[in-house]
Amino acid sequence: RDADNALQTAIDMLRALREFNAMRVLLGKAPVEIGLGINTGEVVAGNIGSLKRMDYTVIGDGVNTASRLEGVTKYYGTRLLISEFTKLKLQQNYQYRLIDSLRVKGKNLPVDVYEVLDYHDASTFPHRDDLLGLYQEGMTHYRNRDWQAGSRAFAAALTLNPKDDPSALYLKRCQQLLVTPPAADWDGVWTMQSK
Repeated sequence: RDADNALQTAIDMLRALREFNAMRVLLGKAPVEIGLGINTGEVVAGNIGSLKRMDYTVIGDGVNTASRLEGVTKYYGTRLLISEFTKLKLQQNYQYRLIDSLRVKGKNLPVDVYEVLDYHDASTFPHRDDLLGLYQEGMTHYRNRDWQAGSRAFAAALTLNPKDDPSALYLKRCQQLLVTPPAADWDGVWTMQSK
């Protein structure tokens, strides 16, 4: 249950952060924002360092991918991203949506990335189910290179929740691709140029 335990911990963290931030706002302080990336894979765990300074840590490609996912939460305007490898290991049901097929910096093979939404409630994600239907419709059009229909679906999703950053991002992408279509061999994978 490692994947479920990690994901449930992340969900609990974001729920606790919402309560913590509500108190901060009441005190006139700025809210604390975090992004979480979860990946499942092989890592090396143990004490690493010198005789003077030894740290227990994990290293490897699995850690690097998780770190990249955490970093791209800012780009997508999300709080909690998981890799396709973590999604495959989940034993419980969660509410999630495909965010992108992503080629992270330093990697050649793309990875499907999902946003987990279970930490939200009706106040933080209004009209979730209806929006997710429109978002999925938009993603289907996007993958099929139908930028106009994709634009309509993502724009409709934004009428339900104007703060849905992934819908806004894909609306912008569709509008850009209408003007400047990709090459015929476009595979729908987005390549991140930074960490």
